[in-house]
Amino acid sequence: MYKVKVFITLRESVLDPQGAAVKQSLHSMDYPEVSDVRIGKYIELSIEKTDRDLDQQVKEMCEKLLANTVIEAYRYEVEEVVAL
Repeated sequence: MYKVKVFITLRESVLDPQGAAVKQSLHSMDYPEVSDVRIGKYIELSIEKTDRDLDQQVKEMCEKLLANTVIEAYRYEVEEVVAL
């Protein structure tokens, strides 16, 4: 079995109003050293081993459902889970 960690963020060219609001709040809470905030999503998938290519499966999932690739970028990490 694999654990896949998917990180989805807005593309750099896309404005992030939620991130801007959090940055402003942090500044008002006396954290002026925060220079930028980008808000994203974290998704964790547990995927059984099959004959199918895992990387291809994850890319398809991200591009078809998990991320809006017009405005979002994604990256993922794969960890093999060893049963005890």
